[in-house]
Amino acid sequence: MHPQMKRDTLIFLVLSLMLVALALFDLCSGSRWINPFAAGLTDVQRQILWNLRLPRMLTAVMAGAALSVSGLMMQTLFRNPLAGPYILGVSSGASLGVALVTIGGLAALWGSSLAGSVAITFTAIMGSLLVLLLVMAVARRVSSNVSLLIVGMMIGSMAGALVNVLQNFANPDALKLFITWTFGSLSSVGWSEMAVMFPVLLAGMLCSLMLVKNLDGLRLGENYAAGLGINVSRTRLLIVLATGLLAGGVTVFCGPIAFVGVAVPHIARGILRTSSHRLTMPASVLAGANLLLVCDILCSLGTYPLPVSTVSAIFGAPVIIRIVLSKH
Repeated sequence: MHPQMKRDTLIFLVLSLMLVALALFDLCSGSRWINPFAAGLTDVQRQILWNLRLPRMLTAVMAGAALSVSGLMMQTLFRNPLAGPYILGVSSGASLGVALVTIGGLAALWGSSLAGSVAITFTAIMGSLLVLLLVMAVARRVSSNVSLLIVGMMIGSMAGALVNVLQNFANPDALKLFITWTFGSLSSVGWSEMAVMFPVLLAGMLCSLMLVKNLDGLRLGENYAAGLGINVSRTRLLIVLATGLLAGGVTVFCGPIAFVGVAVPHIARGILRTSSHRLTMPASVLAGANLLLVCDILCSLGTYPLPVSTVSAIFGAPVIIRIVLSKH
């Protein structure tokens, strides 16, 4: 076996073993340590493990993988090392949907029964879906990635501006509910939410895996990709769709989670010493899942859990700073 192939195999083996170890540790950790394999677990402990910790652990794995892959695709599409999964404004659309319910009084139009998590999830889905459809419509009309990037950022800015207007007139209790959502949380996903979240992320991930060859062509430029027979416009549309499913699916159920999608692709490229998506995409899946599991473990150690975005920023920000400094 070639030495480089041996090295890559060893890296994937280590990342896989880390994933199993961290997943088990995350399952055990919390305000109180619970060993899922211990004999004589009480009914309360079983309920905590099955209904709280297991969904939270699975959510961390799926969200970390989804954000990392979507960030990798955005960095390739725009050829920008600081591009991330939220650059097209999908998270801003979800935030606007949540803001309309929590601080805009939209739930009152349908009655108090929709004022809870169901209304928040529904409007977040609608908001992110609307932005995704707008960006996809633009992607079909423009030929420049720069134009697509600008339009996506402007759509996100407009959604953010509307959120700021709503915040300005919100009462303190409603504003607190919205701010809590923006902190990001893996604990808000139960089995009923998982039944929706998992198929959405699976569809986005399968679409991403189908694009591996085309992404390698785009990495060398659109003209080179076109010379290889790649349909650049169709590929770009599929990348936007996959990113919208992955980033939007995570944001809707977990809130915005910072830095993971920007930092992990650089970590994957760094440890593998290659930019080939055949290797960096599965490495991003494993590294992203590991990183968010670490963040979730740290969040749950104290008596008062920290927001997951706070901890992810502590890990992600130094990577971004290193990228910026390396350009000078």
